[in-house]
Amino acid sequence: MNLDWLQSLKWPAAIPQPSFLWPQFLWLLLALPVLVLLYVWVQRRRKKLAVRYASLSIVQQALGKGPGWRRHLPPLLLLLALAALILASARPTAVVSLPSNQQTIILAMDVSASMRATDVEPNRLVAAQEAAKTFLKELPRDIKVGIVAFAGSAQVAQGPTLNREDLVSAIDRFQLQRATATGNAIVISLSTLFPKAGIELQQLSLERMRGGVGRSLDQAPPKQDEFVPVPPGSYTTGAIVMLTDGQRTTGVDPLDAAKMAADRGVKVYTVGVGTVDGEIIGFEGWSMRVRLDEETLKTIAQKTAAEYFYAGTAHDLKRVYQNLSSRLTLEKKETEVSALFALAGALLALLAGGLSVWWFGRVL
Repeated sequence: MNLDWLQSLKWPAAIPQPSFLWPQFLWLLLALPVLVLLYVWVQRRRKKLAVRYASLSIVQQALGKGPGWRRHLPPLLLLLALAALILASARPTAVVSLPSNQQTIILAMDVSASMRATDVEPNRLVAAQEAAKTFLKELPRDIKVGIVAFAGSAQVAQGPTLNREDLVSAIDRFQLQRATATGNAIVISLSTLFPKAGIELQQLSLERMRGGVGRSLDQAPPKQDEFVPVPPGSYTTGAIVMLTDGQRTTGVDPLDAAKMAADRGVKVYTVGVGTVDGEIIGFEGWSMRVRLDEETLKTIAQKTAAEYFYAGTAHDLKRVYQNLSSRLTLEKKETEVSALFALAGALLALLAGGLSVWWFGRVL
């Protein structure tokens, strides 16, 4: 059967276009108008037969007890039940929000000296620490979290764990350092997600060309089956959230690191905090020029099929982490919803039968 006409219908923009795995069963809906016509014919035939009885009470009994609309409600409900069951048989699908199956999230947090700036009250570091703790509280307890701290270098402050107390302790132990190595943070986060993959910073002296992802120039090309890139964002059991207030000043190129993450399907959500245009920030008798490299952070998120967020205040930063929590714990998926239609059909059929027994002492 040709059902191209179903796909060519112009649906209102606000209403999602229906999708069915077995659309051929929708032809059964054409039986419903036939059932309606049959019901009308039966009702007219009952009236013609009823006038032959001499007793008015017998006529009323034949037409049904109570108000006229009651007589038609159970059949109408049964018709709706049949429609719902036919739709269920066509296996409808819908895009719904479901709990994500992500099991590990790596928080990569900037601990460079510029995080002491007070443009985000009380200062950037404290605001980031408090927002991260709130983030941990809102995550489901069955999701592991690891923490990578980075400045001029990057290191694992806490390996992936379910123990929220250990994570909070690691956040409280942050020590400020010089420089900013955003690329290193991504690589170390990847090595934490894939501890057996042999991911090292030295790999990022690499070629972007085909034949080798993450190989040093003095190494022989790897075998073709050693690593096969996957579509960006396709890795659904882990993600990286990187927060920084500056631009890369040392370490590997963050865009090379982003490609490494994208080739492994890992999403890197980036959060920028602080000064966007570039300003000289002074505190405790010394000053330094800082600038948030939003363009690079946006490119990292885009390359890895993730999102970029900007937080200019402590309140914004907490809201960003709340946003991230919902994105990382819920994801939209196209899911078959046949069971919902089948349940609706069964309930309508039960209601039709129950009302018929209650009002007329018989099942339809």
